[in-house]
Amino acid sequence: MNEDLKGRVALVTGASRGIGRAAAKALAAAGAHVILVARTVGGLEEADDEIQKAGGSATLVPLNLKDFDALDRLGASIFERWGKLDAFFGNAGVLGALTPLTHLDPKVFQELVDINVTANWRLIRSLDPLLRRSDAGRALFVTSGAARKFTPFWGGYAMAKAALESLALTYAAECGTTNIKVNLLNPGPVRTHMRMRAMPGEDPATLPPPEALAPLIVEMLSPSCTENGELVTFTRPA
Repeated sequence: MNEDLKGRVALVTGASRGIGRAAAKALAAAGAHVILVARTVGGLEEADDEIQKAGGSATLVPLNLKDFDALDRLGASIFERWGKLDAFFGNAGVLGALTPLTHLDPKVFQELVDINVTANWRLIRSLDPLLRRSDAGRALFVTSGAARKFTPFWGGYAMAKAALESLALTYAAECGTTNIKVNLLNPGPVRTHMRMRAMPGEDPATLPPPEALAPLIVEMLSPSCTENGELVTFTRPA
C-alpha cells in the first residue's frame, strides 16, 4: 500500500461492485479512508474484506440513494466523525429500460432521475461544506457517451446523464475560486453488470475490467489534480 492519500477521507457511491468497488479499493490502497455507500450489504462487506486484507480501512454505509433525507444526514455524520471530506466519487447510477421514449414507464423514468441526478444533487448539497474544509476537495462524477449521442431507445438514460453533466459542470464553475475541483469521467465500454444488461450479446472478455479505470480515478481525486470542469474519457491501454 502506498501513502499518497494518507490521512484523506473519500466517499464512493455504488461501492459494492463494478467501477465503484474497484475505485474504493484503489483509493484505500493509496492510503485514504474510504466511506463505502451502496444498497447491498453483502457487497459492501465483501469490498471491506478486500480493502482490509490489502491493509486499508473503510466505513460501510448501507444506503438507498433514493432516501434523500438520509443523504442530507450523511454530511452531518461525516462532519461529526472526520470534520471534512477530501474526495467524492459519484459513481452510482441506473440504466433504466432501453425502449422508445413513448414506452418508457413513468416509474422507470422517475428512478432514472432520482438515482442519476437528484441523488447527486442532494449529495453535492450535503457534502459541499465538507469538501470546502479540505485543503484540496475533489469531486468526480461518472457520465456516459450516451448523453451526447441521442441514440434511439437510450433516451431515458441519455437524458439522465446529460442532466448530471449539466449539474456537475455548473458545480465546477461555482467552485472555480475554491480549493474544490469537480470533473466528469466517461468510462466507455467496461466489463460491468450495467454494460452486460445494455449489450447482452457482447463478449465481456473483450472489455477492460473496472480495475483498469482505478488509477485514473485515484489521480482525478488526488490533490495533484488541477483540472476543473473537464470531461475525461478513459482510453483503454493498447
